[in-house]
Amino acid sequence: MLEQIFNWIINVLVGGIDKLNYIGIILLMAVESSFIPFPSEIILIPAGVLISQGKMSFFLVFLAAIIGSLIGAYINYFLALYLGRPLVTSLVDRYGRLFFIDNHSIERSERFFARYGEITTFAGRLIPLVRQLISLPAGFGKMNLVKFTFYTFLGAGIWNLILILSGYWFGGNIDVIQKNITIITLWTIFFSLLVVLIYYLIKMHRKLTSRKF
Repeated sequence: MLEQIFNWIINVLVGGIDKLNYIGIILLMAVESSFIPFPSEIILIPAGVLISQGKMSFFLVFLAAIIGSLIGAYINYFLALYLGRPLVTSLVDRYGRLFFIDNHSIERSERFFARYGEITTFAGRLIPLVRQLISLPAGFGKMNLVKFTFYTFLGAGIWNLILILSGYWFGGNIDVIQKNITIITLWTIFFSLLVVLIYYLIKMHRKLTSRKF
């Protein structure tokens, strides 16, 4: 089944080079980064395979992926910023099941953001099931848009690069990709949590130091 989906995505990208091409990647990545849990793996890994075959440009694929990721993140950020927590809660109660999300998952991302701060908008982009929702608490908390953009760009850029290179290095071998992407994902999650922990410890150290003076 996965191989069929993988091949279908490749065929869509190949067949759409003159039609959708990189615009298609932008649209799909915008969907993936917003409320809809559409896995970026089935977008960017096939694109990486096509790059290895000389059928797509690495720079343009990466740029399209970043633009799409930012668009999706902005959708969540501005919805949260302008609608506020009560209205978003109401919308999720009504329509959340359609997108496989609930208020419990949003609350979890809020606690993550509240405890560890703005750096979570970077680290959250590297964690599956968190990356789609981490923009919401940033919007609720009225996080500075420039900082939000920078952290989102950085986190999404690292994740997108990992997926593109996985397709480029491992080609169309589904078994090899599955095995390696799981390992890479676990290491990426570990790295992101380590970054958050270091940031949190530095923040706490500064607070304690400022209290002494």
